[in-house]
Amino acid sequence: MKNIFAWGVAMTLLALPLIASAELKDCNELKDEIEAKIKNNGVKSFKLTIVEKDASAPGEQVGSCEGGTKKIMYERG
Repeated sequence: MKNIFAWGVAMTLLALPLIASAELKDCNELKDEIEAKIKNNGVKSFKLTIVEKDASAPGEQVGSCEGGTKKIMYERG
């Protein structure tokens, strides 16, 4: 039982930097990655907007960047 707990703790500690690095990513770089994924899903008409994390913006949040200070919003159409 101790081995399972230790393994779970180790995996959590290893995953934390990966999660943090996603939020630290440059917004334009992340926006480009998200745009490519959306286009690969066959969506032709959409808009991605980078806004401050507390800003009210239309659409759905699809990403967080620059240390969580900004977010990327998606609008279809």
